[in-house]
Amino acid sequence: MSHQKTITLAITGASGAQYGLRLLQTLLVLDCRVYLLISQAAEVVIATETDLVLPQQSGREQEQFLCDHFSARPGQLKVFSEKDWMAPVASGSSSPHSMVICPASGGTLSAIATGASNNLIERAADVALKERRQLILVPRETPYSEIHLQNMLNLTRMGAVILPASPGFYHRPQSIDELVDFVVARILDQLHLPQTAVPRWGETEE
Repeated sequence: MSHQKTITLAITGASGAQYGLRLLQTLLVLDCRVYLLISQAAEVVIATETDLVLPQQSGREQEQFLCDHFSARPGQLKVFSEKDWMAPVASGSSSPHSMVICPASGGTLSAIATGASNNLIERAADVALKERRQLILVPRETPYSEIHLQNMLNLTRMGAVILPASPGFYHRPQSIDELVDFVVARILDQLHLPQTAVPRWGETEE
């Protein structure tokens, strides 16, 4: 089957795993193909902040679990481990045109800004930058140190989009899910994908 768009989604060890998981669910509902990368630190955060219990083994086991959990279609979701250097996202010849890191830890921002490429997440982001492709980073740290701010400034100058997980309140959210959806909706806007979860400023909700 054909998919609307292919997106690389990385979830790193910053607090806010709910943002990444909700984005994953939404992308699958929108019939996107998703290349998913989950760092070891993110697995710890997911276990701490959510009721989702990922399999211990990364890669195929997690892929099958998440496909079942989110009702993904065959071939729609691919999960790659941090050291899978043969993954499509490791090369500019086959990586998708859009990558989102949600949430993005301060360490991940630093590694990408300096071109470290110590794991597949950092390498995929490096590929996105060198190929002049869309890279969206969703930091959730607070407060920001000068190091964080400098890294974000450098990444912005390289072409990345810094989209902090800072939900608005003009839509009068009544639940945590609605706050999460606000940030996810802004990410979808950047990806040029439709969203109806949050009414736009100046529009009335149907």
